[in-house]
Amino acid sequence: MMIGRRGSPRKSAPEDAVDQEIGFHIAELTEAYVAQGLSPEEARRRAMLEFGGQEQVKQQVREVHISALLEGVLFNLRAAVRFLRKSPSFSIVVVFTLALGIGANSAVFSAIDAIILRPLPFPNGNQLVALYQHDYKGRDANTFVAPVRLEDWNRLNSTFQAISGYYFDNLSETSGSLPEKVTECLVAPRFLEVMRVAPALGRGFAPNEEHWGGASVVLISYEYWQRRFHGDPAALGQQVHVSGYTSTIIGVMPESFQFPNADVDMWTPSAPDAPFAQRRDETWFTVIGRMKPGVTLEKASADLAIVQRQLGKQFPKPDAELTVQAEPMKEVIVGSARSSLWLLYGSVSLLLLIACSNIAALLLARMTEREHEVSIRFSLGASRLAIVVQLLTEVFTLALLGSLAGLLVAAASARGFHLLAKTLPRAEEIALNWQIIAYTLIAALLATLLCGLFPALRGTRRTLAHSLAAGSRTQVSTRGTLQWMLVVTQITLAVTLLMGAGLLLRSFQQLSRVYPGFEPSHVLTFQVSGSWGETTDMKNVVQRIDHTLESVRTLPGVEAASTAAMLPGVSSQYQIEFKIDGKLEPGHPILADSRYVSAGYFDTMRIPLLVGESCRHASNTSDVMVNRAFADKYMGDTLAVGHQLSGAVYNDFLPQGMIRGIVGDAREEDLNTQPVPTVYSCFSAPDPFPNYLVRTHGDPMAMAETIRRRIHEIEPTRPVYAFAPLQEHLDEASSENRLRTMLLTVFAATAILLACIGLYGTLSYLGRLRQREVGVRLALGAMRNQIVARFLLQGLRVAVIGCVAGLALGLGLSHFIGSMLYGVSALDPATYGGVILLILLVSACASLVPALRAAHVEPVQILREE
Repeated sequence: MMIGRRGSPRKSAPEDAVDQEIGFHIAELTEAYVAQGLSPEEARRRAMLEFGGQEQVKQQVREVHISALLEGVLFNLRAAVRFLRKSPSFSIVVVFTLALGIGANSAVFSAIDAIILRPLPFPNGNQLVALYQHDYKGRDANTFVAPVRLEDWNRLNSTFQAISGYYFDNLSETSGSLPEKVTECLVAPRFLEVMRVAPALGRGFAPNEEHWGGASVVLISYEYWQRRFHGDPAALGQQVHVSGYTSTIIGVMPESFQFPNADVDMWTPSAPDAPFAQRRDETWFTVIGRMKPGVTLEKASADLAIVQRQLGKQFPKPDAELTVQAEPMKEVIVGSARSSLWLLYGSVSLLLLIACSNIAALLLARMTEREHEVSIRFSLGASRLAIVVQLLTEVFTLALLGSLAGLLVAAASARGFHLLAKTLPRAEEIALNWQIIAYTLIAALLATLLCGLFPALRGTRRTLAHSLAAGSRTQVSTRGTLQWMLVVTQITLAVTLLMGAGLLLRSFQQLSRVYPGFEPSHVLTFQVSGSWGETTDMKNVVQRIDHTLESVRTLPGVEAASTAAMLPGVSSQYQIEFKIDGKLEPGHPILADSRYVSAGYFDTMRIPLLVGESCRHASNTSDVMVNRAFADKYMGDTLAVGHQLSGAVYNDFLPQGMIRGIVGDAREEDLNTQPVPTVYSCFSAPDPFPNYLVRTHGDPMAMAETIRRRIHEIEPTRPVYAFAPLQEHLDEASSENRLRTMLLTVFAATAILLACIGLYGTLSYLGRLRQREVGVRLALGAMRNQIVARFLLQGLRVAVIGCVAGLALGLGLSHFIGSMLYGVSALDPATYGGVILLILLVSACASLVPALRAAHVEPVQILREE
């Protein structure tokens, strides 16, 4: 029912019609009884008794209507199945085309749904934010937060339910027969409160356990529980021996909880009141907070800004120079993948439009051949609506079959995303679910309307006489304007896709030719477990790491070995401001990327030494090296060697020392970023588990087991892990770029194929329609090569129009892809020219076969048929 203007229920149109019909029959019976001499009241009563209950009659009418509706649906479905069986080749082409379009669309949408649209897998995940500290003068890129400052933020703010933080340790677990590497996440108080998660088994941390001197306890991950204890509930209360410390297991986290990442094996409290955690310039926490309900990010940021200004007055160094930045946790996790995924989604949407245009052209051609069938149905009394519904049912059946095949593509896409882009955030959440199935069915409905509605309406608009006239032999040609418009649409969209793919391919090609300034081949990387707790005796940590390096260097097959805080060429920048000889340059800050490397690093990476000497193996002084970009930008004609370099901010832990030498520029930060001024601090132990880099004479992975055994001899309680060639890390860093380029290229190639099929099919169709015209022309003396040229030029003319329209559309959309390119302009004329040439060449090939077939008809046979 519907509601009338005055709020009273109003019946639907079918219900009104039934009421009117019943009222008519009762009135007829009443009049008949009045004619027999009964009073109007008695006549009305007798008529009501004879007619029966109105509601029962209404239900019977409804059942008749429902039965008729179901019968009509079944009839149309049976007709659609007969249509599929009658034209198997046509059906296969349509199903395959829709499977490509809908399958690719659903696959990319499954990634967008999991990564972008779906909320974080935490209760009220929209309340979670990441909090960073920043030096507002830009002197220090450090965003980690000191434990005492984290506690101040939590205590003084008024917009957060709780604020906590975390950092990592890669430790050695020695409970078993062999040492095992475990990843420990040390968390500040209130961590479980912020994440709103409770252990699946056991309990969380007690308040006394989060303070200095409390009991040593751990929460273990579900995966570690299964791996180490085989899912035994008796694991609660047992002890784990980690890097010389013993802790008691108090709980097992849920299987779905994988924060901060899936590699974490255990969570341990980090006491903010520990003696070593009281300095305000000792920073190690990545901070997370949960906002109160109804609080916006802007309000929370303003609140923390006020808190930090209060701390700046209380602690001028360093808090007066710090600001706070708040960012939604989802944005932190999704990162740059958002723009790539929306680009791919736009691409597959264009591909689906091309597929629908292709099928619409095929259906238009098919409708011409079915005009006689439609005319007969009209002559037998069928309504236009019934015929249109039947035709749409046929298209929907094809679309549904294509969608089911497309679901197989979507189901396999998760594995593909995992293999092609290991760094893609939340990739493990990409899976086939009811949202993807619903989306695919909606895509099938849209495809049905886009492909079938206009051909169905156009094919049924003619009267029987018009249809027969159209089939008259007096008509010698047809223009097929609509089919050509659809082909132009396909070529236009294909050109747009191909331009984007061409630019990304050119960019990837340019990036692959870049010389990074170091030699990544034959370099093996790995790590050895260590704990931040060891840094209370830094001298011992340095001696341990140096001893490991010396042992590895003596192995046969090893050319050089060193350590580095960050892997070269993998995106990671830590820019700070420096002073030269204790002086600052007002208005001209000396900003440089800061990196910690051990002696032998430049030999290992084959970065050339230009001036001075390299880091020394046995040095009791703090030495630094600078690259040529630093010397050229900040030292000018002054010789850099011998000058003192130190950090410009209040922090005892920043690099400082004498410049010992100048090395060549290397793309340390990222392969697609030009070398920046860089300061290398000669220090082998930037943390307890630095990256080891070993240059080998042969295959680097062939040395992995030998190195593992040697380190086990000197450090039997420390596991060695993460063996991988450096080139693998570089490839992984560019995996998102590679995935984006490869998929867009595949989509563009598919679009070209579909456009060419559309062009070929349209020319073939028009060639069949114009056989009599061609026969007459040949009989009148036309040359066959003239017929070929006529058809060929017709196809090329359409291709040129599509290229011009696609070029205009591509230029209009070029700014969306500009930030993803390296070494190539978004308006690169070589790429655009190559795309146009390729489209014209492929279009000529697609037009040639139908043109030759049309020109080789036999005039005598055609005229005899007439």
